[in-house]
Amino acid sequence: MAKKEKSRKKQKVNKIGAFFNEFKTFAVKGNMMDMAVGMIVGGAFTALITSIVSHIATPLIGVLIGVDFSEWSIILPRLYGNAEPGTLAIGTFLNSIISFIVVAFVVFLFVKALNAFRKKEDEAAPEPPKPSPEEVLLTEIRDLLKEKQQ
Repeated sequence: MAKKEKSRKKQKVNKIGAFFNEFKTFAVKGNMMDMAVGMIVGGAFTALITSIVSHIATPLIGVLIGVDFSEWSIILPRLYGNAEPGTLAIGTFLNSIISFIVVAFVVFLFVKALNAFRKKEDEAAPEPPKPSPEEVLLTEIRDLLKEKQQ
């Protein structure tokens, strides 16, 4: 009985070890590391764009239009005896929309540039030369001889 329990425990330990080894192999692959770096850079880029929109673009748009919409909000009525009324922060929402549009545009430009680079790379690859008529004839003869031997 004790041997069976020990072997079961050993199998569980082996399965756990195999699981972590598989995870380690997955996590250390080049694509996974590239994706992690991309996520970190993307997060930093998003924070940068949000800051630019909130602190530069929105005030400039407000000056040009003559309205500071970063402070736009709708105060909801107090319901059910709440101490503070609810607020719909429309200006903050507009900032988020502008941030999204800027990030989406930059990603679009990046993907477009990447696709153009890949297209040039594909066009640059020369086609392999076509076999000469003699090579085609020799290939046919070889194939016929193989069929005859079988």
